[in-house]
Amino acid sequence: MSDREPETDDAWGAFAVRQDLVSSPLHKQASTFALDFDGLLDVPLRLHEDVAKGNGGQAWPAGRVLAKYLLRKKRDELKHSSIMELGAGGGLVGLAVAVGCRPDDAVEITDQQPMLELMQQNIALNELQDIAKASVYDWGSARKDGVPAYPDVILAADCVYHEPAFPLLQQTLRDLIGPETVCYFCYKRRRRADIHFMKAVKRNLAVEDVLDDPDRAIYASENIFLYAHSDKVFVWCLC
Repeated sequence: MSDREPETDDAWGAFAVRQDLVSSPLHKQASTFALDFDGLLDVPLRLHEDVAKGNGGQAWPAGRVLAKYLLRKKRDELKHSSIMELGAGGGLVGLAVAVGCRPDDAVEITDQQPMLELMQQNIALNELQDIAKASVYDWGSARKDGVPAYPDVILAADCVYHEPAFPLLQQTLRDLIGPETVCYFCYKRRRRADIHFMKAVKRNLAVEDVLDDPDRAIYASENIFLYAHSDKVFVWCLC
């Protein structure tokens, strides 16, 4: 099986819109569910989904893949790291890390203003007020007050879906990733523009395949790939 990303857009034309790119409040009702990532969490994470304010309000497969990998392989690293999540939506990845790793410093989960209430709701739902914080962070803007100049770990899942935001996301990664930062990035390839985004990232950051995930063959068959970036190494998950 090859992990090389396909260069075509399959059956999707230049103006086609994928259902997973848009908010679908009529198709998905607000609900709360629990998940333990196949037993990796002793106390399951409870997550409320609500797409009324945007498609970030639901949990996407890339977030599940990334969270499970981190819980399985990176607990010790994350326990003693400053952690910031970009484009958190409801906070799936960051809150899974908070529950499973109990880091020394509070996990900072961030997204745009419409997602703030949902992030705060999920923090309260899991009683994580002491080890997780939610805040607004718009890509391309100045670094947030209270955030380390370069967090030890940056998390991002399914942030590559709105092409006009690609330059802003690239700028944010350049701003936040320092010499000792590792960014774990989950990404679903939907169209050719996404491939160009990754190529642009590779021009600025080192990118390394992650080969130690036992589930790699399973999600690779669904166009899910796991990589690593930073100034030095960046973890990238393409799903």
